[in-house]
Amino acid sequence: MASNVSSPDTELIEEYCYYLTHEKNRSEHTIRSYRSDLMGLASDLQSAQADQTDSVFRRVSLDDLRNWLAQLTRHGISRTTLARKSTSVRQFMAWLVRQGIRDDNPAARLVASKQSAHLPDTLSQAQMREALDSLAAKVSDAEHTTERPLALRNIAMVEMLYSTGIRVAELEGLDIDDVDFSRSMIKVTGKGNKQRVVPLTKPAVKTLDTWLGQGRAHMVAQNHHTPAVFLGVRGKRIGARQIREVVNDILGELGNTSASGVHVLRHTAATHLLDGGADLRSVQELLGHESLQTTQLYTHVSIDRLRQGYNQAHPRA
Repeated sequence: MASNVSSPDTELIEEYCYYLTHEKNRSEHTIRSYRSDLMGLASDLQSAQADQTDSVFRRVSLDDLRNWLAQLTRHGISRTTLARKSTSVRQFMAWLVRQGIRDDNPAARLVASKQSAHLPDTLSQAQMREALDSLAAKVSDAEHTTERPLALRNIAMVEMLYSTGIRVAELEGLDIDDVDFSRSMIKVTGKGNKQRVVPLTKPAVKTLDTWLGQGRAHMVAQNHHTPAVFLGVRGKRIGARQIREVVNDILGELGNTSASGVHVLRHTAATHLLDGGADLRSVQELLGHESLQTTQLYTHVSIDRLRQGYNQAHPRA
């Protein structure tokens, strides 16, 4: 936190974060971002104002906020980050109005630069098959060795991420009781503690069943009873960092893609579903998107691939 933020401002920000935690069930990551954005705003506003006895949020104007965004732009802050900061301030100011701390919301008309339409990185179906074939080969190579449980876990995790499109945090939080093999379904707890049921593909069911039946018991820590489906090297619930390492290693081994980051598998799952004719609303529900607009981004990826195939195949293209 910024050390020069006054007590009145800090108290308001912490009250707001408490509201986000206990009434809105926002994630820790979201709350950290809001707190950082608001503390930064308070610090910048206070440095330009002499009165430190009252909260700057009580008297900040739309012009003040626009100047703040302009200053951040000059410092090279990305448009995506600017858009997030604008949202943070807008929602915080709306909360201040509801609390009776302000009569108006000066951020209601605050608009950051339009975000660039960045299409997510994805793998082709051939690349995805190559990655999964490589993981299957590692399972075979590790037969009768101490490395087999790890190999079984890794292919099960990747099949799960690709099969369902779930987030890393959702995979990390998956418990054994969340898996329904009879219906080939899993129960996922997503953002805001919202739960949804997601179907599994046959390869995902097979690799998950093999991991739970043949691999997990060899990795669980002694005298440690955890409900977690996936375990880390220390035998306890796996962390997001270890999941990212597994996915990044696979992407690095492919060597024929610039795609990076664990979200590639989520993006790939969504794109391949739409490529195959899946309904946009169904994909939205599968991924746990609150807004259909977020899911629609993947249609642009599908159209872009269609255009590339057309240009390569049509003699008049």
